Amino acid sequence: MSAVKEEYFNWYSETLGRDIEMLVYGHAGKPVILFPTSKGRYYETKDFNLIDSVRWFIEEGLVRIYCPDSVDALSFYNKDIHPSDRIKNHIWYDQFIEEEVVDAIRSDTNFDKIVTSGASFGGYHAANFAFRHPGKVSHLFAMSANFDIKSFMDGYYDENVYFNNPVDFIPDNNNPGLWDMQIVLGAGEHDICRQPTERMSGILREKGIDHWLDIRPGATHDWPVWREMFPHYLSLL
Repeated sequence: MSAVKEEYFNWYSETLGRDIEMLVYGHAGKPVILFPTSKGRYYETKDFNLIDSVRWFIEEGLVRIYCPDSVDALSFYNKDIHPSDRIKNHIWYDQFIEEEVVDAIRSDTNFDKIVTSGASFGGYHAANFAFRHPGKVSHLFAMSANFDIKSFMDGYYDENVYFNNPVDFIPDNNNPGLWDMQIVLGAGEHDICRQPTERMSGILREKGIDHWLDIRPGATHDWPVWREMFPHYLSLL
């Protein structure tokens, strides 16, 4: 079995003030940004065979998958800095994804909107970006995500936390792009993120935002579940 087309990118990010790495899979198709799990690296989804689970979509030119590095270790998981600085570092990451990844994709391809996806904390990143920038995202596939970051803030709260905490800012957000987006919120029946997923679903439902709440019977919070979910969700494209 031949390997899918894989490209490695390494550049200095002016936004983040550091080198960043990214793997891109495929030669054509709908652009999909696939975020890694907590503190994950750009190669994580390959190592855990999530890329291999969607090999057919990539080889057929239906999707091109972009796997950027995370900076979680410098933001939410950095207990050596004040919570206000943790959330600021995350905001720089959001800006980096928007300006250096998404806007570059939009200028280099014929696609005006992209897909965001990720599992576990990558699901948070996918959802937070999509909900903050609905005009640039056509589909959101969040797998086993938690949509509330207050536990990382040690009791600290400001407008930066609010605007990066979907359970807080979505109820007040009336951007019409939210109603245009195709949204899937997936979790396992025994998933540690089932309750957060159902809570986010309830918020969307109250606003009349159409979405699919996909609770997988017998499933937990682990890669085998996500390797089943991801190809299923890409088939919806």
